[in-house]
Amino acid sequence: MNGHQGRGIVVGIDPARDWHLPVAWAADEAQRRRLSLRLVLAVPPQHDTHHVDDTPGQTALRQAGADRLEQARDWVRDRHPEVDVHVHLRGGFPVAALGGAAKEARMIVLGSRHLSRTAEFFSAGSIVVPLSAQAPCPVVVVGDAEHISQQPPYVVAGIDGSATATNALAFAFDEADLRGAALRAVCVWQPPVFTLDDDEGALGAQRVLLAQATAGLSQKYPDVHVTHEILTGHPVEELARAAEHALSVVVGRRGRGGYTGMRLGSVVHGLLHRAHCPVITVPAE
Repeated sequence: MNGHQGRGIVVGIDPARDWHLPVAWAADEAQRRRLSLRLVLAVPPQHDTHHVDDTPGQTALRQAGADRLEQARDWVRDRHPEVDVHVHLRGGFPVAALGGAAKEARMIVLGSRHLSRTAEFFSAGSIVVPLSAQAPCPVVVVGDAEHISQQPPYVVAGIDGSATATNALAFAFDEADLRGAALRAVCVWQPPVFTLDDDEGALGAQRVLLAQATAGLSQKYPDVHVTHEILTGHPVEELARAAEHALSVVVGRRGRGGYTGMRLGSVVHGLLHRAHCPVITVPAE
């Protein structure tokens, strides 16, 4: 966590869809963490197969992007006048532009079009999967509004005993503490189809895992009320169900991933399409 102190929050503006949800989430987070906010919009080059000069068209796209950035900046300033907000209009493809910005960010926030998995992989404008797989900082995907009416508010953290899950849990504690929310530390156990193992013994191991994972962080964040939950079933479905009314669900990311994001963990990938709250993916340090 300390390695990101002093860095701002980056939010990607998609010129093809409404920007209010991701910008609102990012602005509120910047206000809570007292960080600067950077609004980034990338204008990709036009595909020119006939060698036609499209300078006027490209200029129009850049002007439209600049106008949208100014609208978003003014909206943030009205919402949180104390937040230091900057706009950045980049030329090039969004993944490259936002990936570069993420190297100097505390976190990066994206909107989601809730594409199917196939559409997400093959959409030319898709940035959610590759950035969630590659970014060196936490990536927040905001596809739906927060469930702020749920009382008491809570954050869900998915735990599996890995190093990345440990980082995700630390982030989830910090997020819950900032928001005055409870934390549900969830471990999902998938029983093998054919096994002679003792189910009670396996569940007991999961309980020990949760207790060990949260012990030190509970001391660091004494105001965060933590519950340990062991659910049985498919990890994506159970985590999504647990986070149905959550402020967010936080999970770790294994591996650095490739451009297409094909190495993005199946649980993370599934949550990006299944969860109805912001999904926060935390990489290994």
